[in-house]
Amino acid sequence: MKAASKLAPVRIDRNSAISIQQQLYDRVRAAITDGRLHPGDQLPSTRSLAAQLGLARGTVDAAYTRLAGEGYVLGRCQAGTIVSPDLRASTVSTLTESPPAVFNTGGSSEYPVPLRLGLPALDLFPRTLWARLSSREARRLAGMKLSYPNPMGLPALRDAIAAYLAVSRGIACRPEQVVVTGGYQAALNLVVSLILSPGDLVWFEDPGYALARHALEAFLMRIAPVPVDREGICVAYAQRYYPKARLAIVTPAHQSPLGMSLSLPRRQALLAWAAACDTWILEDDYDSEFHYNGYKPPTLKSIDVANRVLYAGSFSKTLFPGLRLGYLVLPPQLVGGADRNCRLLSRGEATFEQSVVAAFMTEGHFARHLRKMRTRYAARRQALAAALVQQFGKSLQLSQQPGGLHFLAKFSNSGSDVDLARRALNHGLKATALSAQSIKHDAGQGLLLSFTNVPEKAARDTAATLHHAII
Repeated sequence: MKAASKLAPVRIDRNSAISIQQQLYDRVRAAITDGRLHPGDQLPSTRSLAAQLGLARGTVDAAYTRLAGEGYVLGRCQAGTIVSPDLRASTVSTLTESPPAVFNTGGSSEYPVPLRLGLPALDLFPRTLWARLSSREARRLAGMKLSYPNPMGLPALRDAIAAYLAVSRGIACRPEQVVVTGGYQAALNLVVSLILSPGDLVWFEDPGYALARHALEAFLMRIAPVPVDREGICVAYAQRYYPKARLAIVTPAHQSPLGMSLSLPRRQALLAWAAACDTWILEDDYDSEFHYNGYKPPTLKSIDVANRVLYAGSFSKTLFPGLRLGYLVLPPQLVGGADRNCRLLSRGEATFEQSVVAAFMTEGHFARHLRKMRTRYAARRQALAAALVQQFGKSLQLSQQPGGLHFLAKFSNSGSDVDLARRALNHGLKATALSAQSIKHDAGQGLLLSFTNVPEKAARDTAATLHHAII
C-alpha cells in the first residue's frame, strides 16, 4: 500500500487555533505511531503532499524537517523521505506516552514552545550539512584530538572566530586573545574569576538579563541596577550613584530586553569611565548578527583604545543553544590570567564540537547561514507583527526595534503582565513578562515575544491563540 493512502485522510482545519504545520506534523506522526506507516515506508514528496492538501511546499517541508529532527523520518536527498528504519515498536510506544497538546509547554518539549525568548529558529538549522561535517570530523579524530583539549579553545576555532570578528564586527584581535567558552554563562564565570572579588559592585542594566544577574549574586557580587532609556544604559546615573563599581555589564547592540542600541555619546562616556577609573566593561553581543534596518551598530570593543572591554559572543543564537559554545575576547593584559584560570575552572570544551564549528565557519557555511537567517527572521518578524496587529487592533502597542529576535507588546487595560504570561502559557505560548526583568526601576508592563520559531504560515494561528488566552 502506498504511503499516500496510508496517510489518508489527512484533513487540515484552516479555522483551528492549531497551526497548519502543527496539524500536518500531528497527522504524519500519528500515522507512524499507530502503525499505519512502518519503518522504511516511503512518504509522499513535499511537492505532491503540498499539492494534494493545497498547502505551501515550505509548510510540508517544515513538518518533515521537524519529524526528521525527532528521529521519526529519514531524508535521503533525491531518493525522498522514508519512515526511519531504526524506529521500532518499543521506541514508538515511548515517544507516544505523552501526546502533545495544542502546544507542548513542558520543560523537556521536543519542539520549542512558540514565542519563547532565547531560541533561534530550530526548524531552519541545516541539519544535513551539520551531520555531514560532523561525520567527516569524527573520521579525523585521532592522536592528540583524543587527548585533553586546549583550555583556551581549539586553535582552529580561535583562528576562525578572530577572522570572523574582524570582518563582521570590526574587532581587531589576535587568536590568542580569544577564549572558547561553554556559552555566555561560562564566559561570565571566567570574567568574574579574572577581575572581581566577593562584594565588588557591578553596574547592571535595569531591566536586564536575569540569568546573568543571578549568576553574579551567586558569586556574592553586589548588583548596581542602572536604568535604561532610549539611548541605552544611563552612564551618568551610574557614575553618580555607584561610583565604586569594578565592572559594567552591557548589551550595546540590542539592549536586553528592550532592544535599543547604545548611543555614541553613551558609548564614549562608558569607555571614558572605564579608562579613567581602571575598571572593566563586559560587552554581551548576544544577537547583533540579526539587524534588519540600516547598518549594524558597532561594537564597543571596536572603539576600545584603552583595552578595557571584554567582548562576549555566543553560538546559541546563531547556531543552536544545545551546542553550548561561546567565546570571549580578552584585553591583552588578561590573557595570561585567563589561561591559568581556564585550566583550573574547566580544562576546556569538547574538541569534537569545536572542530565541527571551526569547519562550519572556515568553509563559509556560517556566513551563508547568517544571511539566510536574517532574511527568514525578517519575514517571520513581519508576519507575526501583522497578525498581532490584526488580532488586537488598537489595544496593542507593538515596539519593533531595528534588530533582535523578539519584540515588546503592550496591551491597554490588560492588568499584570505576569498574569498575562501565565495565561498564555496555559495555552501553550511562552511569552515573557517585561516587569519580571526589572530589579529596581519600573520598565512598565508588557510581553516579550520571540518570532524566531513562528513560521509565517503559523503567525495567524499563534496570534489568535494569544488573543484567546489573554483577552
